[in-house]
Amino acid sequence: MNEARPTWELTGFYDDQAPANPTIHGLPYLGNAAALNATTEDLHVSIAVGNGHSRAAIAGSLTSPRLRFATLVHPAVACQPYQHIELGEGCIVGQGCILTTDIRLGRHVLLNLGCTIGHDAVLDDFCSLMPHANVGGEAHLSTGVYLGTNATVINQVRIGARTIVGAGAVAVRDLPADCTAVGVPATVIKMHA
Repeated sequence: MNEARPTWELTGFYDDQAPANPTIHGLPYLGNAAALNATTEDLHVSIAVGNGHSRAAIAGSLTSPRLRFATLVHPAVACQPYQHIELGEGCIVGQGCILTTDIRLGRHVLLNLGCTIGHDAVLDDFCSLMPHANVGGEAHLSTGVYLGTNATVINQVRIGARTIVGAGAVAVRDLPADCTAVGVPATVIKMHA
């Protein structure tokens, strides 16, 4: 992002598990979530974790009024302001994604590389789409849905909260909350407690 237009000053990273190497890609390890909550300066934070449940837990633990969640959109994403796309705080939209029009992404939604989102789609908070996942027009992904690599949800299908659609699966009809569905068409193979 900064190569296209200087926007952010990267200061380092925080993790509750201290890394073996105190520097990653030239950025220093700055401490755990408690240290981040104790900051005395205003900071924008990005939660770079693929699992929506984990992102929700981390977001809930960051309580300092000095913290704001950055919304990050790679410069090689196809979307324009006139397309009426609403991005919640903390969203990360990766390189090569295509967003059409009248789309709403909730808080902390992750679109990994090359995802496509059709018109009038809604992705609620903490949804996670792995590389090249596709969401059809007017589809609705409830809170915490996870789409595996190359998974597809066709037009007007609703996916229940916290459901996992496995890699390469195609959801052609609504899926309930708290399940794992795989295959073509996507079939529920497991319900979560």
